[in-house]
Amino acid sequence: QVQLVESGGGLVQAGGALRLSCAASGSIFGVDNMGWYRQAPGKQRELVATVTSGGVTIYADSVKGRFTISRDNAKNAVFLQMNSLKPEDTAVYYCNALISIAMQKYRGYWGQGTQVTVSS
Repeated sequence: QVQLVESGGGLVQAGGALRLSCAASGSIFGVDNMGWYRQAPGKQRELVATVTSGGVTIYADSVKGRFTISRDNAKNAVFLQMNSLKPEDTAVYYCNALISIAMQKYRGYWGQGTQVTVSS
């Protein structure tokens, strides 16, 4: 069994910063890509940023230059530093990871989500 546990969401004023954390636990053999997605009310879930096990990153255009994704491979953790937050960043943020259990095929797992609210 694998769990992704997120933390760090909250309420912040526009221009402020938040740092999200997500740690994977359980019978993990390996972790490949890790990333963050978000879903605003009435909208589809969208990619925010991803990072490979080797540190290659991809960002949505809307967050480039403001958000930074990083990971700690030893702790199976991924982080999202969010600076210069805007009201349009308000959403539930979900952690995602491709994880292999007991040398089986990698599959995607989701965290429970953490609310980020940016007030104007």
